[in-house]
Amino acid sequence: MTEAPQENRPKSRGLSRYALALIPLVVFGGIAATAAKMLYDQDFHGKNVAEIPSALIGTKAPSLNLPPLEGSGLPALTDEAVKGKLTLVNVFASWCIPCRDEHPLLKQLAEDGQLNIVAINYKDKNDNALRFLGELGNPYRAIGIDPNGKAAIDWGVYGIPESYLVAPDGTIIYKRVGPFDDLSLKEGLFPAMEKALGKPVS
Repeated sequence: MTEAPQENRPKSRGLSRYALALIPLVVFGGIAATAAKMLYDQDFHGKNVAEIPSALIGTKAPSLNLPPLEGSGLPALTDEAVKGKLTLVNVFASWCIPCRDEHPLLKQLAEDGQLNIVAINYKDKNDNALRFLGELGNPYRAIGIDPNGKAAIDWGVYGIPESYLVAPDGTIIYKRVGPFDDLSLKEGLFPAMEKALGKPVS
């Protein structure tokens, strides 16, 4: 029996090897797509990914001893600034676009008077932070600067803006990743405040 000419031989083995080589790429693509959906879909399996559970919820808040934002006229962010008060610790920076988006809501919360709002100014330049507050207003009663991000690590910050609701006894009772909006206030922050205060919050 004569062999088939080289050009007429079956190519199934070559195709099979090619298909096998593609399997890892297909698997990786599927994993990457799933991860992207989890990160960016605001309703993944019925859960708002901005309400990310934190290992710190239900535990004492990390100690605060951050220098003040020079020129702001506000005190440094220390344990005394939050002691005995229902406090929202907001992590922000002037270069953060979503921080700018949520800022009007923080001002409204501050004007309401039920929350002691303080800030960790994350990896920012002093002049830029002052300009940000001068342009948009200041909802904070104390600001501490975190130029190297150490405090953010202690608090388990994923990205900014990020906010933590701390009960008067110093326990973290709620965490918000990303900017506040009307829905997250209504469904996340306000219920947590009501539980802590023992009265309705509007």
